[in-house]
Amino acid sequence: MQTLFRHYSGSLIFTLVCFAAAAAYAWSGSADLQQVAHVLWIVFVLSILEISLSFDNAVVNATVLREMDEKWQRRFLTWGIVIAVFGMRIVFPLAIVAIAAKLDPISAINLSLNDPERYEQIVSSAHIGIAGFGGAFLTMVGLNFFFDGDKDVDWIRGLELALRRFSEIKAAEIGILLLLLYGISTILAEDEAMVFLSSGILGIITYIAVDAVGSLLDKVERKKMAAGAVRSGIGGFLYLEVLDASFSFDGVIGAFALSNNMLIIAIGLSIGAMFVRSMTVHLVRAGTLSKYRFLEHGAFWAIIALGLIMLFSAKYHISESITGLIGAVLIGISLLWSLRYNRKHGGQTDTV
Repeated sequence: MQTLFRHYSGSLIFTLVCFAAAAAYAWSGSADLQQVAHVLWIVFVLSILEISLSFDNAVVNATVLREMDEKWQRRFLTWGIVIAVFGMRIVFPLAIVAIAAKLDPISAINLSLNDPERYEQIVSSAHIGIAGFGGAFLTMVGLNFFFDGDKDVDWIRGLELALRRFSEIKAAEIGILLLLLYGISTILAEDEAMVFLSSGILGIITYIAVDAVGSLLDKVERKKMAAGAVRSGIGGFLYLEVLDASFSFDGVIGAFALSNNMLIIAIGLSIGAMFVRSMTVHLVRAGTLSKYRFLEHGAFWAIIALGLIMLFSAKYHISESITGLIGAVLIGISLLWSLRYNRKHGGQTDTV
């Protein structure tokens, strides 16, 4: 219990502060206890929505974070949450509105506070581009894990082995994703298809750029380590922030099903984002990924599923509850499979 409190104490304190801020905001607008309770309930549901959609994000984050030193792990929890909360839950929707409606930042803020219905409409209208970019980036993250010739552990053996063999073909995962983007674009209206394709290609380019920067910084860090310095992990930090941004797209858009108030949405999603970061650090410190052999595989399959759902959401509406459920089921099955493997092999966690 003490260990859990140590990992999640910051998130619990942050939650109390956010609930107090939401209550004060609701009271200042109506001075009605029933309205305050309603707002707090929305904040609670939004936080659960964010956690359920991003649990696979926490597992994947942990695979990167475990390679960082403790200093950068703390920075991910502190600086990273500022970027996640302020950047993706507040600035990002405002930027969409400002660009789509050709408004200056101040006017976009006024619109979000004084005309939330119009604000919601503008943000939702940008869904095609968001689906293309976020879906392509997340699918690349998942495919890159399985298109790895050095990967020596398989969960869904036949399928993962086949993907690993395809890794011998250079850029095979990029070709597959480009074909998928084109296929989906053919079922969209002409103007939407161009936006979708452009955004999807930009998502792929962003992944390649972030991966390249990470590789470059990793080489620099290895040289420093060879000279006796400590590995910093700045490349992983940048990668995690872009990854978190891609995960947050569906949460931000889906939040409008519960509220169109920018402040309430930001508070609710921020609580969820903070807990996801705490879960990430907990997974690293507890060594969970090494204890449960297939958990990482389940998370990456969940990411591919989320990426595909985002891509197809450009044409078909898919409930956020289904999205979260698919991720939870895949991770849950991979966890059960890991426990089964541990019982069968006497708790061994090494590869065979």
